[in-house]
Amino acid sequence: MRMAVMVPYMATTPSPPTPSEQPPPVPPGQPDDWAEPGAYPVARGVHRIPLPLPHDSLRAVNVYVVEDIEGLALVDSGWALEQTERALTSALGRLGHKLGDVAHVLVTHAHGDHYTQAIRLREVFGTRVSIGSGERPNIERVYEPGFDGYDDQYEQLVRYGARELAELLAKWASEAFDRDNFVWGRPDGWLADGARLPLRDRELDVIATPGHTRGHVVLRDAAAGLLFSGDHVLPHITPSIGFEPAVVAAPLRSYLESLRLVRGMPDALLLPAHGPVSASVHTRVDELLRHHERRLQAVLRSVRHGRTTAMEVARDLRWTRRERPLDELDTFNRMLAVIETGAHLDVLVLDGAVSVAEVGTGAGTGAGTVRHYT
Repeated sequence: MRMAVMVPYMATTPSPPTPSEQPPPVPPGQPDDWAEPGAYPVARGVHRIPLPLPHDSLRAVNVYVVEDIEGLALVDSGWALEQTERALTSALGRLGHKLGDVAHVLVTHAHGDHYTQAIRLREVFGTRVSIGSGERPNIERVYEPGFDGYDDQYEQLVRYGARELAELLAKWASEAFDRDNFVWGRPDGWLADGARLPLRDRELDVIATPGHTRGHVVLRDAAAGLLFSGDHVLPHITPSIGFEPAVVAAPLRSYLESLRLVRGMPDALLLPAHGPVSASVHTRVDELLRHHERRLQAVLRSVRHGRTTAMEVARDLRWTRRERPLDELDTFNRMLAVIETGAHLDVLVLDGAVSVAEVGTGAGTGAGTVRHYT
């Protein structure tokens, strides 16, 4: 799902950057369709390779190839699918390389389209895989007995007053999640917040940016003015909030704080995981902050109009860039929408704009509590 009213979340008009903060221009040679297969130079020694995804909502994920002393480093890896491997093989071939030349994959977060192909490369070629240290609970959650991919989301939906949707999700997950063929693994190394990674011609700073997931990181090449933003800052869509195997409290609060952290750094060329390379991280961060400010205001209005659960509020809102009602979305995206609405409601609770009460649903099968907001 591509998705503050509260004074702390008001987006302010930034001062123009000083000349030293100006990001480099968008490099020439980028295709009109950012998902067009190929290998596109974005900076000296850095190429963007879009790889296909197995669903319609996101057509591709950008993998960035960076030259290193020991071979190639990738920022993110794509989904472990045959078509992904073929596309990556073809794109690397245009650069005079092959899959076995990839020595290290630096993964921004533990979602399948970023992580699983890295694990596959390690299985075949011994490629080293590193991911943010904050993702450890998400990595380990998958190994727990009986985990079906969406256990925590089922419980969230029940708390948010969407039991019927939770049951639909459980049925969908039982068909969609194949544990025996699910590519997963523990990383070889953990990327610590503040670490500096020396590559052949550059250094990358690891910056923890929790919110999209609890352990999301971005990688910053300060000297070249580049930000490998993963899903933290995307040019055309807003990332889902807190969808991960091991859920965390107040993911939206973390996400907004992470946006402000990145906004406080010198501007940079935006190298996102989905969408085209864009000229200014700052410009897009300001847009994202304004989006969530408006969303929080809309959620608060809905509560004041008598909606009390995240499910009820989500039905008051519109979703995707097409402004679609909730019930027009498929099961997976309805789940994301309700959880994201709950994340906005929980921020309003933390800021004292609304109150919340846990109301029991009774005894017997399916008993639990539902969060009601007033």
